[in-house]
Amino acid sequence: MSLLRCTQAICLSLAALLNLPLALADDSALPRPEEWAQSVEVQYNLFKMSPTLYRSALPDRGAVPLLEKLKVGTVISFLPESDSSWLSTPGIAQIQLPYRTNHVDDADVLNALRTIQTAEAKGPVLMHCKHGSDRTGLMAAMYRVVLQGWSKEDALNEMTQGGFGDSTHFKDSVRYMMQADVDKLRTALANGDCSTSPFASCSMKNWFKSAHVE
Repeated sequence: MSLLRCTQAICLSLAALLNLPLALADDSALPRPEEWAQSVEVQYNLFKMSPTLYRSALPDRGAVPLLEKLKVGTVISFLPESDSSWLSTPGIAQIQLPYRTNHVDDADVLNALRTIQTAEAKGPVLMHCKHGSDRTGLMAAMYRVVLQGWSKEDALNEMTQGGFGDSTHFKDSVRYMMQADVDKLRTALANGDCSTSPFASCSMKNWFKSAHVE
């Protein structure tokens, strides 16, 4: 990663945290890094992150033929509304994991990453929110860091400069990423824990359930 790209990512992160506008030089003439998500369909802000993972804004019925062409087997939504209003294809599973970036915690991230991993074992996955930028962007970045081994700086570069949406909307996602303990997240994911903390609400619920069974 070049010094310029790293500097821009840090500046964008700080600007997002402070909710300040930031004017950067136009990078449109620069080649898009091959490792970044690549555009598939501009209309839906649809990008391919890997052979088994796509990200997008909220699709509609018109997107179904494209999803079938891409052999998407699971659609994961981070919105509170069901995808059943536009998606009724029997061969495509629907999963809802609603959350808000200003209230995200490790349990939300672990749940999303674990769900994505499980779904990927059955075929390509599409994850989306309304615009395909902040909620989807955070989970995409955490997927990069926790599962693919990217550095936070590289993931922030892609998130803020990848053309997914206005980077000034990412302040909550950036704040979470900058304080996230990646090693703890990887350990919790490998151990099947719902959170990195034994005092998280999901951990306490699991403890009470196991205690009651015993």
